[in-house]
Amino acid sequence: MPQTILIVDDEKRLVSLVQSYLAQEGYRALAAYNGKDALVVAEKENPDLIILDIMMPEMNGYEFMRAHRAEKDTPIIMLTAKVEDDDKIIGLELGADDYVTKPFKPRELMARVRNVLRRAGKNEPKGKTLKVSDITLDRDNREVFAGARSVDLTPSEFDLLAALMGAPGRVFSRLDLLDVIQGVRYEGYERTIDTHIKNLRAKIEADPRKPHYIETIYRVGYRLQKGQK
Repeated sequence: MPQTILIVDDEKRLVSLVQSYLAQEGYRALAAYNGKDALVVAEKENPDLIILDIMMPEMNGYEFMRAHRAEKDTPIIMLTAKVEDDDKIIGLELGADDYVTKPFKPRELMARVRNVLRRAGKNEPKGKTLKVSDITLDRDNREVFAGARSVDLTPSEFDLLAALMGAPGRVFSRLDLLDVIQGVRYEGYERTIDTHIKNLRAKIEADPRKPHYIETIYRVGYRLQKGQK
């Protein structure tokens, strides 16, 4: 069942845009256009995360957080056009988990959504051990085996392999994978993923020049084969 995210903002075009991006990422996206309506939706739907504007009619974001935090501890990402540190501090003190300043890049917001859910433990995989072909990954002990051979990976290599193995056949862009190891994606560093993948292949592939597991998708990124070629 997809995770539910509630977007609260009086700018309907912005809400529609964010809903579209969330849907592309596989989330169920709900909308409310003021704080009062958001309280009703949050009580009924119990979302996994709330994306909350600060400046809204009827009930602003700060007032919503005070009321909502009295009942629930849902993770909250603030959207604010204000850049003053005091405004951010107020929001964080009221219980916001992160903030994004308008205007923002949708890609950045999606990265922060995943990062906040990860920190809240709401996107922990159901299975602690992943197995694809003869590669086994143990999340609890952070161990990887290629057949019976133990593979020593760096933390970044482990996290990248875990992401790929968690969705065999899915194509991950370099920015998607950069988010896995950095939390927030910075386009200027996306090519560092190529280096990590090269090193990872050298450790798990029988012949890194002819990879059986991690496939390069030209001009896009990488995916893990569902089975050996």
